[in-house]
Amino acid sequence: MVSLKWALTFIFVVSFGVFVTFFGRLPALRRTPIGFLHRLIWIHIPNVLLSIDNRLTSGRISKSLSRFSHFMMHDRHPTIVIFFLTLMIGGEYLYLPSVWHRLGLFTKLTVTITVFLPYLFLYLSCAIDPGYITRENHAYHMRLYPYDHANFHPGAECNTCGFLKPPRSKHCSVCKRCIAKADHHCIFINSCVGYGNQHWFILLLVSTAILCTYGGLLGASLLSSSIKEHFVQWSPWSPRKHGWGMYVVIWGWGIQTNIGLGITALLAGLTAPLVWGLLIYTMYLVYCGTTTNESFKWSVYKDDMEDGYAFRRRMPLKRERDPVREPICPRWPVEPEMVLAATEDGKPPPAHMALAGEGEWERVWKLRDVENLYDLGFWDNMGDIFVVDYGFGTSADEPPVERGTRRRRTKNK
Repeated sequence: MVSLKWALTFIFVVSFGVFVTFFGRLPALRRTPIGFLHRLIWIHIPNVLLSIDNRLTSGRISKSLSRFSHFMMHDRHPTIVIFFLTLMIGGEYLYLPSVWHRLGLFTKLTVTITVFLPYLFLYLSCAIDPGYITRENHAYHMRLYPYDHANFHPGAECNTCGFLKPPRSKHCSVCKRCIAKADHHCIFINSCVGYGNQHWFILLLVSTAILCTYGGLLGASLLSSSIKEHFVQWSPWSPRKHGWGMYVVIWGWGIQTNIGLGITALLAGLTAPLVWGLLIYTMYLVYCGTTTNESFKWSVYKDDMEDGYAFRRRMPLKRERDPVREPICPRWPVEPEMVLAATEDGKPPPAHMALAGEGEWERVWKLRDVENLYDLGFWDNMGDIFVVDYGFGTSADEPPVERGTRRRRTKNK
């Protein structure tokens, strides 16, 4: 029972640590206890240890750890992918052989499909080009989305790649390339999530969430059946009937009857909320018509607005545009209606700043008062992800659809 207690404690600690690591840096949780724990674990404690190391060894230990962490976090390597695969394969090896003979034909079929799909979508997420921008396809990506003149302005150049940055793109320091519609770099697929593989990544999250949930529930059902053979009055749905203490003891006894099944099912059950949380957050971003990268940009604007440092002005209905710096995007049905900018002194942008738009600058206090050019509504946002390179019925030489044919939204704010 002691070994089981330590195993359960380890699973709980690891699950909670993963949750804090992945979700603690999100803007929505920044001022919550989860955000505080993230800063404590990843900022404050390392700073204290660094200070101690500087006094004792003149920073030699921290420099070695820094080089190792830089390699782990800022270089492409399959370490985490191998760990992820090992965790899945090892768990399924401990889980399935011992219970396969107890499963019915339909359950065996559903288990086979549920186990297979995460491997398929993991391979596709890793192998498919996430949207690497090269000199050969640069012109194509420049016309993929319009500039919103808020988070993405014409004329910005990638200092590393040496070409103009297409709208919604970002240079990844790990992949060492610019990524079209960059969402984030995911260590679990050893690649970025971008325009080319975002749909496979979402399907990976869906299939993994279903696998963890199904594995946890099926394991609990099988363990409960084994327990019921020895405790006739046992019911997993009535803990008060046995008393909470005895209820936990009986579950512990059931897990020890098949330790591989029990630990794997428990790990799957505790991991499921983390995967579902990541999936729900990802789908929320899809609903908002934004990406993880853009959500952080909007959070910076939100802070500027609260300080009174953000301004907007209208975009002319008819304006001249440089076809090289800001080419027309025929596939996108809307054009920007306003220019958004932030200053450091709380005063409107000076006249010499090369920003588009006309009229007087107006101070903006709330994100709901500005548009998100890339939000076309949930189903069209999904279409842009799952039907890669789909259009809106216009050819490359036709002008964009007139403003107002689709309504921009601000729910991502």
